[in-house]
Amino acid sequence: MYQCSGLAATWDGVPLDTTVTLPAASAAHLPLVVEIHGFGNSKYEYLDPASTAYTDNAYSWARAGYAVLTYTARGLWGWCGTPESGAASPAACARGYIHLADARYEVRDTQELIGRLVDQGVADPKRVGVTGDSYGGGQSTMLAALRNRVMLPNGTLAPWRSPAGTPLSIAAAAPVIPWTDLVYAIAPNGRTLTYAVPPRAQNASPVGVLKETFANGIFAAAQFAVGPGQPVGQPFVPGRPMGYLAPPGADPEADVAGWVARADAGEPYDDASAHAVVDTLERHHAAYWIDSSTPPAPLFVASGFDDDLFPIDEALRFVNRTRRRYPRVPVAMMFGDFGHQRASNKKAERARLITLIHAWMDRYLRGTGTAPTGVIASTQTCPRDAPSEGPFRASSFTALARGEVRFRSAGAQTIDKGGGDPGVGAAIDPVAGNGDACARTDAADQSGTATYRLPRSTGFTLLGAPTILAHLKVTGSAAAAQIAGRLWDVAPDGATQSLVARGEYRPTGAARGEVWQLHANGWRFAPGHVAKLELLGSSPPSARPLNGSFEVTVQRLELRLPVRNRPDCHVVLPAAAPVLPPGQSWAPGVRRTAAPGCRASRPHLKLALGCTRAGLRATAHVSGARRVDFFVAGRHVATDRRPPFSRVVMRGRSARIVRIRATASMKGGRTVSATKLTRGCRPAGDTDGP
Repeated sequence: MYQCSGLAATWDGVPLDTTVTLPAASAAHLPLVVEIHGFGNSKYEYLDPASTAYTDNAYSWARAGYAVLTYTARGLWGWCGTPESGAASPAACARGYIHLADARYEVRDTQELIGRLVDQGVADPKRVGVTGDSYGGGQSTMLAALRNRVMLPNGTLAPWRSPAGTPLSIAAAAPVIPWTDLVYAIAPNGRTLTYAVPPRAQNASPVGVLKETFANGIFAAAQFAVGPGQPVGQPFVPGRPMGYLAPPGADPEADVAGWVARADAGEPYDDASAHAVVDTLERHHAAYWIDSSTPPAPLFVASGFDDDLFPIDEALRFVNRTRRRYPRVPVAMMFGDFGHQRASNKKAERARLITLIHAWMDRYLRGTGTAPTGVIASTQTCPRDAPSEGPFRASSFTALARGEVRFRSAGAQTIDKGGGDPGVGAAIDPVAGNGDACARTDAADQSGTATYRLPRSTGFTLLGAPTILAHLKVTGSAAAAQIAGRLWDVAPDGATQSLVARGEYRPTGAARGEVWQLHANGWRFAPGHVAKLELLGSSPPSARPLNGSFEVTVQRLELRLPVRNRPDCHVVLPAAAPVLPPGQSWAPGVRRTAAPGCRASRPHLKLALGCTRAGLRATAHVSGARRVDFFVAGRHVATDRRPPFSRVVMRGRSARIVRIRATASMKGGRTVSATKLTRGCRPAGDTDGP
């Protein structure tokens, strides 16, 4: 194995702290994997042989036959981030500040380094793959969206070529816990739906509810060490200066401090300053806003169900659009209990993730092996070290659920801005609450909230995004109204509860009713537990309370929980998978469609009769049965215990018509039956049928 490290001047002269790892010093024309680190971290995320991070370390990739490029992002650590690195190259670092994953700067830096490795004969220009987590996941998605293009400082796109002129393109991408629209990720308005392709402008119309503790925590991480990033073997020093932000007023398009201050001031975000920030972040910091006239690279994307910073909405938004517009582009997904706070980051999940990323790169960079397809999902479990259920597999995200648990409430409840228990909000805050996805809180109903309790569970597995349909009447400052939704799992004693899903929503005021979703999750509601939906006017400290006072009256609420089970063998889908223009919402009309393998709203039993040498055989085809019993003219006949349930029930031919009945006992306690009439079978050699 061979490794080379040092500073390399990027396209605008800023020094890059870079390492290239190869299987051998003489290796050439190799498939290249670029690993892009998380925010506040450095290239050393991938240069520790004892750590696999989210996407494996550089040594494992090199041993597998790849060239590996790792470097520290612009403005962080040894790339103009620490005081000593800035002092070592004062002229070159003068404009080497953080641009916050700008496609014109940080993303172009990656493209520049790839081009140099191609020109040096190290990397094969047709076999370039990118991966990374969080900050690196967002940039990996942008590189996949650009594919064979580069974004220039003025925002225009040009063909991507190496410094020597070789045409370049991304052949495979594997972003982990990424964002695809940075404004929506940090201030969601609730308009993204798991089954829809939202227009780009909808994501910030209006600007949503600021994730306050995350926004300010990330701002702190842009300046001082809050996690590892120092060279391997050196001690971690919390609070060490390691980030370089643009000086105030130096560059409006990289004014991170100014952006955070404007967000903290709150809505209305309709002034020129706010519009400028939103425009910059959308156009230059988001894969979803990159011109999509070119199909993206083959994409394997992985996100965490209980990741409060970049929920799986961010992955699904880009995936859904890609699948609709470019159905032949290979796309696969993995969801589970890993990622940012509050995720538990289970070892088995992380190991599966790395295996799948290797398989993806092997398939699309080397043409070997089998790449993952469709969706692979595992559930969140508590305690944190409990193994996840799954993995469950399906062709698409919505296909993971085979049915729905539904709840309706015709009455009216009122939400006010000051409702809810601050202690509960603090316990589930991803930053202040120590990121504990399994924190338990008081399950008592809170004043100023709308609370809905479902009947006690008989046991079902949530696998998808809880969907809420309701008529909302806003009074007071309508422009400042918000709804913080929480889905809880209440213990059988009714005293404590665990958070299952959450989500913020800015009401549209649509007269026909509104629909929104909480962030998706995989969660097992054990028998005797109660699913509780709680709607509040704010959810501090994690979400910033909006300016102004308001009340929201909730009427005719319907909650739909997509489940892996088949409660009634039907899935309820929207009347259409809508593309919602800004300010409009989907009215709650629905169509019912049979889930795969189901034929009716009740479990369906198909009874088939056939002649064999032994006699008349009855076969019962039914899904979800605990047992099946056959009856011949009222007389019980034993049956096989495994589906399809079958038994020879009659020997020879009867002179009269005989009734054959099959009765199935289902897992939910329901029974279904089917009946047929026959005379039986003639003896062998007789040509007449039964």
